[in-house]
Amino acid sequence: MPRSTLQDLTRNDWTLIASKAKRISLKLGQEIIKEGARIDHLYILRRGSASVELEGTTARAVIATLSAGDVCGEMAFLGGSTATAAVVAKDEVEVDAVWADDLRELVNVFPGFGVRFYRSLAVLLAQRLRETSKELLREMTNKR
Repeated sequence: MPRSTLQDLTRNDWTLIASKAKRISLKLGQEIIKEGARIDHLYILRRGSASVELEGTTARAVIATLSAGDVCGEMAFLGGSTATAAVVAKDEVEVDAVWADDLRELVNVFPGFGVRFYRSLAVLLAQRLRETSKELLREMTNKR
């Protein structure tokens, strides 16, 4: 198993997730997540890399790069909303797609899993917010 951004999950937790996951293969340029789309999956990259992109007025801006073990779709999963960015395959990619309803069922049946899962998502989002804040500060400083 590749390294994971969901660091608190145990080997047994990953077995539970794998039992609910559907493996999807994508080619260069294919969208894993379409910006603005309502998604009902959490995606875990198993192989390859992907870029997180925002639609701008003239072009898409790449705001992050994901690799094996990274998760995407977590904001829409947590908020029950639409995707805030597109996630695009940068090469041959394999992802595990896990239905949000299946994850919620696992959380309800296995409370310890739920604690570890949501704590991992909270830590992941905090790390991403820290990185985004640093990048924003760097951009603001460079424009002065």
